[in-house]
Amino acid sequence: MTPEQRYLFDTFGYLHIPNAMTAEELAAAQEASQRYIDAPPERLPSGFGVDNRRYLHGFAFDKALERLALHPTTWPVVKELLDNRPRLTSGTLQINAAGDAPLRLHCARDDYHWTTPPYAVRHGRVFADHIVVFPYLDDVNPDDGGVIVVAGSHKSEFDRPKDLFGKESFDDADELPPGVLNICPRAGDFVVITERLTHGALRWKPTDRIRRILVLRYHLQFKPMGDLPEPIVSRLSPETRELVSRAGYRDIKKIVRKENGTIWSA
Repeated sequence: MTPEQRYLFDTFGYLHIPNAMTAEELAAAQEASQRYIDAPPERLPSGFGVDNRRYLHGFAFDKALERLALHPTTWPVVKELLDNRPRLTSGTLQINAAGDAPLRLHCARDDYHWTTPPYAVRHGRVFADHIVVFPYLDDVNPDDGGVIVVAGSHKSEFDRPKDLFGKESFDDADELPPGVLNICPRAGDFVVITERLTHGALRWKPTDRIRRILVLRYHLQFKPMGDLPEPIVSRLSPETRELVSRAGYRDIKKIVRKENGTIWSA
């Protein structure tokens, strides 16, 4: 991570990286994602399916999407936050359309246990354990809706009072209370958060367009998370297959040892 990225992530609990994709990468990812969305369920390859606007294992549907899990712009961030021991545990393609309900404020700490997931700074580097990378395939304008966050909440030492903001979910950015921010990336941007950050989503308002994002979840490679199904793993390139694999406490994967820009063999 750059010093600027490290400071912003440590301060706010998220990192917005604009223009992460090239125009060619974005166009290819948009085309591939729409092909998945438009495919009749009965014609999808084994392992793929749809669950309430969540297109399962979308990152593996096409190489244009798979490459975003090891993108050179975000790969240094992923490596640092996971202490050079990253494992991709899921990669859903998710869409939002007009009429979708807002998503309540939540985080792993609130919903599971105050120790989950850990967050720390050690030897001048940030450690976040469970992170999510969102590659954006569509523009989000200030009045559209989309992700909201309580900036800095990942470092709070106190439980969030349930009535702090008056309610748990919000329909519109105009009603957001102080401290709750609406993030509005453009197509080709990436957003990285720690799951310790309190976040949610506003109702999607546009009726003429949708929001498409990948939800790439990374954990420490030795955590006992579920494995991806074999039909999905068998589709992956060797580098991505290593990324989704489990490894020991002291193991450093080959993809981590490679220099940025030389992650993929072809």
